[in-house]
Amino acid sequence: MELNLHEWGDPAALPVVCLHGVNAHGRRFRKLAEERLAPRFRVLAPDLRGHGNSGWEPPWTFSTHAHDVLETLDAAGVRRARWVGHSFGGRLLLELAVLAPDRIERAALLDPAIQLLPHVGFDFAERERSDRAFTSAEDAIVERLATGSPTPVEYLQEEMREHLVQHTDGRWRFRYCQSAVVSMYGELTTPAPPPETLRVPTLLVHAGEFGLVREDQIDAYRVALDGLIDVVEVPGGHMVYWDAYEQTADAVERFLQDPGARRRLGGAA
Repeated sequence: MELNLHEWGDPAALPVVCLHGVNAHGRRFRKLAEERLAPRFRVLAPDLRGHGNSGWEPPWTFSTHAHDVLETLDAAGVRRARWVGHSFGGRLLLELAVLAPDRIERAALLDPAIQLLPHVGFDFAERERSDRAFTSAEDAIVERLATGSPTPVEYLQEEMREHLVQHTDGRWRFRYCQSAVVSMYGELTTPAPPPETLRVPTLLVHAGEFGLVREDQIDAYRVALDGLIDVVEVPGGHMVYWDAYEQTADAVERFLQDPGARRRLGGAA
């Protein structure tokens, strides 16, 4: 499937591909792209299958998502790129490293969902089965903040403008397929490709307080990739490019544009 694609920057510039997480969409990378990456790169961020303005039909497997992304990039004339993957998008980037390693020049993993513990995947999937409907965008923001999310309100306001759709019952729901999301949480509990699959310079940004990326996973990546990896811990929640925007954007920008960034990234392994 050719996916709906959001783009920023000069089409002739070096490409950077950004992969979003579960129940998200490509335009979540707008601020990072416009403020930090587009002056130097061509930034491409697809809506994955089941999300945003891409097709929603199954299957929703890693293999299908990976082939969708490659088909979309082929149509855009992109063969090799630098990559950014958040959460599910980070795990999908690992799967792409198995399927098409020649397409990846370097990889930035933003709080990647490398492999969810089974009970965590189950809880996330069960929560997704409820009807997430709101009477207004303001109600959606209130619900998000009530979870203790540290995301700044201005990011949530933009998210509601971009991602909420009013249905025939008058209520507002996010623009994604709940069945796809439930399936994707199941996929995230399956064993991940080994860290050494990534044979390219790698940046791992993780939200230490949130704890999605476990210490044993960080240690495994440090050992397997050694001189190829930088590990940067940032404050805040899972949405590192919202919750710790400056720290995350600084690390990503330096890593993507400068081959010598590893020597200067704060918090490097």
